[in-house]
Amino acid sequence: MKFVIVFVALFALAFAAPAAEVQLLRSESDVGPESFKYIVETSDGTKAEAEGQLKNAGSEQEAIAVHGSYSFVADDGVTYTVTYVADENGFQPQGAHLPVAPEA
Repeated sequence: MKFVIVFVALFALAFAAPAAEVQLLRSESDVGPESFKYIVETSDGTKAEAEGQLKNAGSEQEAIAVHGSYSFVADDGVTYTVTYVADENGFQPQGAHLPVAPEA
């Protein structure tokens, strides 16, 4: 019985529709000792870009401050975009589809 289940599962996998292959459309980066910048775009509508800068180099408060964004096309066909800042105050995303905490 186990053989039949495994055979049926493998048969189903063999005839499943292959996933669409995603192509890289754009990829740029510039990485230095105290900063970086990148942009990536793919054929499925995904895009990501960010810039980071080392702050307070060599001190006890040394940290990387990053700002950027990413977007993707969801299964519902809608493109969702998130912009963010990530620094000594943590990751702070913003997007029209993200919930917002009530003001205190």
